[in-house]
Order: sequence, then C-alpha cells, then structure tokens
Amino acid sequence: MSKVVCTSYLFPEEVERLEAAGHDASVYEGEGPIPRDRLIAELAGAEALICQLVDRIDAEFLDAASRLRIAANVAVGYENVDVAAARERDIVVTNTPDVLTEATADLTFALLLGAARRIAEADATVRRGEFPAWGLEQELTGIDVFGKTLGIVGMGRIGLAVARRGRFGFGMQVLYHNRTRRRAAEEELGAEFVPLDRLLAESDFVCVHVPLTDETRHLIGSGELARMKPTAILINVARGPVVDEEALVRALDAGEIAGAGLDVYEREPEVHPRLLDLRECVVLAPHLGSATRETRRSMARLAVDNVLAVLSGQPPLTPVN
Repeated sequence: MSKVVCTSYLFPEEVERLEAAGHDASVYEGEGPIPRDRLIAELAGAEALICQLVDRIDAEFLDAASRLRIAANVAVGYENVDVAAARERDIVVTNTPDVLTEATADLTFALLLGAARRIAEADATVRRGEFPAWGLEQELTGIDVFGKTLGIVGMGRIGLAVARRGRFGFGMQVLYHNRTRRRAAEEELGAEFVPLDRLLAESDFVCVHVPLTDETRHLIGSGELARMKPTAILINVARGPVVDEEALVRALDAGEIAGAGLDVYEREPEVHPRLLDLRECVVLAPHLGSATRETRRSMARLAVDNVLAVLSGQPPLTPVN
C-alpha cells in the first residue's frame, strides 16, 4: 500500500478512487495551507503528493521526502515546485492543464466586463439604497466593450479562449503578443501578431495570460503601463508578479489607464491597500480563475489520474518534467 498525501481538501470520490486502488490517502483538513513542518512529517514514507500553488515544494522539502515518486500540482502553473530538484531525484511533477481553460477565460471576461461597466461599484450603490437618476451624465457611466480592440499577452490555451470570446461574442479586433506566432489563431480569429509595445498602445483591453518566469516577472511595469491608452483597462488572471503592482497603482492614480480587473496579486494573499481604495476603476477577485464546481472536480480528477498512473508504473498524463 502506497501513502498519498494531499495538502488540502480532496473530493470524497477521489479519495475513494485512491483507496480502491489500494493506496492510503492522508488529507489535511485544517484551515489554510498545511504548515510546512507538518507536511514534511506527513510525507515520511509517502510515495505521492497532491499539492496546491500555496505549497512550496523545494529541494529541502524533497530531501525530506525520500520515497516520493510524484508531486501532482493542482494547477496549470507550477512555480511553487522546484522542478529541477525534482528531476534530480527522479520525482515526477504534473499539473492540470486544459481542464480549467474555459472557466478561467470566463472569469477573465467577467473581470473585463465588470471593470468596463463598473458592476461592483453599481452593486454597492444599489445595496446602499441609492439609485442614481438617469441622465446623459449619469453616475456609473462605463466603457463600451463591443467592437473594441482586445490585446492578448500570451496566446496559450487560456489566451486563445479569451480571444475567441472577444472576437465571436463581442466583435472585437484581436491583437496578440506571444513568444511564437500562432498562425492557426490568426486564421480562426483574424488576430494580428504584434510587438508588445504596439499591443499596449492600441488595445482598449489588455489581458495578461503568461506563466510566471524570470522573464515575465514585472513584464507589465511602469513603462508598459505608460504606453497604454488612458481609456484602457488591464486584466490579470495569470500570476500577480507578472504585473508590477506598485507601478499599476501609480498608473491608476495618475489616470494613465482607466481601470483594472485582477484575480491575482504580487504578494498574494496580501493585496496592495491602494487597490482596495480604488473602487471606481478596479474590480478584484480572490484568485477564482478555476473556481467552478465542475472545473475544480476535473482538476482533482486529473491530479489523481496522474498519481494512479505513476504509482502503477505507467507514464503520467500531464508531466511538466
């Protein structure tokens, strides 16, 4: 019997699948991330780990998990795992791509629409018992979305899904910047492959969909924000450090851009206090990109599929190393 450690809640049906395969599933049921010392203790003798982005799986940690064969990260990103250290120790690292693409694209557009049409601010107004009088200069006037220019920074799975929503749902012109050209996307969407500077200068909405790497950290900083239209809105559902949060706050305060929709933050779960104050132009969500019932179950299922495959001597379904 192999021991499988899960650092947070796991759906009962997935626990049953592990146990039906003859494995002992140990699931942490406390609030918040599992304490590091407890996780190290739990992993003594464990052969599999199902972990989350908040769990730091580094070389020191892996040295303490001498029997570990797989770390199944329940996310697309895996910057929390030292993949090189895992490779050196013959530990497979997997992620959960594809299954959360559409849910994350939906949330991207929810933030875009919410920021453009000031939905959160309007909701708070009504709940306060206020109802602004109609007029050409009515309070809470927003920005059109239909027919505008959508800039996609990172045309991967999620970026492409967002671009489809913009092009086919809202008649938007799509500009994109990516490490490599995506000719299939150009043919499907009429999208145009452009340098980042041009994308920033011409887009009404800039959506960030790149992974966090040394190259993408602060990809959007003060210089990039200054190139955007003063009427533009920035949306980030990728990783918080891709955007220089301090620079974003300065740009919003100075009116360099019109607004932002954020699902991720540079020092998550901490949020820059100024962002909390900017209620007229900023919509905030607590990292909800994949947070639908269906998607979270699919993510858990894929993580367990990877664990079952590796523990049975089969190749993993979605390896990152």
